[in-house]
Amino acid sequence: MRMDRAPARLPDDFAAQIGHAVSGFGFLEEALKRAIFSLSRDGLGEEPDDRALQSWLRRMEDVADDSLGTLIDQFVKQMQRAQIKDRDQLARDLRDIRRNRNMLCHASWKPVADSDRWHPSFLNTKGEVFPDDLSADDIARIGAQTLDAASRIVSVMRATGIEGEWIGHDED
Repeated sequence: MRMDRAPARLPDDFAAQIGHAVSGFGFLEEALKRAIFSLSRDGLGEEPDDRALQSWLRRMEDVADDSLGTLIDQFVKQMQRAQIKDRDQLARDLRDIRRNRNMLCHASWKPVADSDRWHPSFLNTKGEVFPDDLSADDIARIGAQTLDAASRIVSVMRATGIEGEWIGHDED
């Protein structure tokens, strides 16, 4: 198969939906970080000793640099520890989002002839391809699924009673 010198230009509505979805992934990452902070802080107890607090703070600094996949794994572990209701469904949804995020952020897009759909040329680290051709509406659904999951994560965070303060983010 011949490779073009430049990618095909995406239609503006399609490209805009990719941009909105990617923005949603960023919001999801922030929600995950704050929820991990809240859930793990709750696990320290009322009066942690200095050693436990320092260890926890080091872990939180590491979380700040984690990728979406690692954040999802850490959040799922914290949900299991805290016995969060409906955690299995949320964990499945987050794994789907991780797969879609990797595809949307790393695919090379090929137009599908006589269609408003585009094919993402993407091979993940497990050797899996994304088989479906996508339209702008399909991308919008991925974005909506991401924001729905982020909303559920924020609800989990708020249920701890800890609002999920985050280092380096000033609230106005």
